[in-house]
Amino acid sequence: MADQKSAAEKAPTNPRGIPVAPFVDNVADYVSSRADVEPTLRSFQEMIAKYQFMEVNTQRRAVGLREKIPDIKKTSETVKFLKLRREAGSEDPLLTNFELNDTLYARATVSPADTEEVYLWLGANVMLAYPLGEAETMLDEKLRAAESSLKNCEEDLEFLREQITTLEVATARVYNWDVVQRRKEKAEGKGGDDEDGNAGPAG
Repeated sequence: MADQKSAAEKAPTNPRGIPVAPFVDNVADYVSSRADVEPTLRSFQEMIAKYQFMEVNTQRRAVGLREKIPDIKKTSETVKFLKLRREAGSEDPLLTNFELNDTLYARATVSPADTEEVYLWLGANVMLAYPLGEAETMLDEKLRAAESSLKNCEEDLEFLREQITTLEVATARVYNWDVVQRRKEKAEGKGGDDEDGNAGPAG
């Protein structure tokens, strides 16, 4: 048991800790007799299910990031625009429309001299006031973090699909090995008709 735990801890992973699926080059390394076939196939199917679960969650996270990134960019550009107008000493008021919800806007006049700070949504119905410089820095950091997370999600999705394919190939190899062994046993008169029939036609 200790050796199995140690082997699991040393198993290679991707940068986010997702384990690499076993590559079955030689079936005999995994299956020593036909009695090992069913547990091995079941183990592979359980691993595939886990990878598919991670794939769905990663896809969901990627969708959320793709929706969030344009909003962060838009907010960052607005803050930069207000900051530039204030630093330029512009006295011309800015006529703008504030979005109150998805379909409702309110018109307002904003004086550059009055734009010392902006209010940003932090989530969970929390809004906080930031000086323009701090708001710009925070939004830039938030954008970099979101873009990095999206890149990681995309890499993880590709990695997960590769592991699922690897396990599907492994499953096919073990199954085919079992078919060959069943034919050998039948040819040698060791396999029963019921056993061969239950497993399906050998082809």
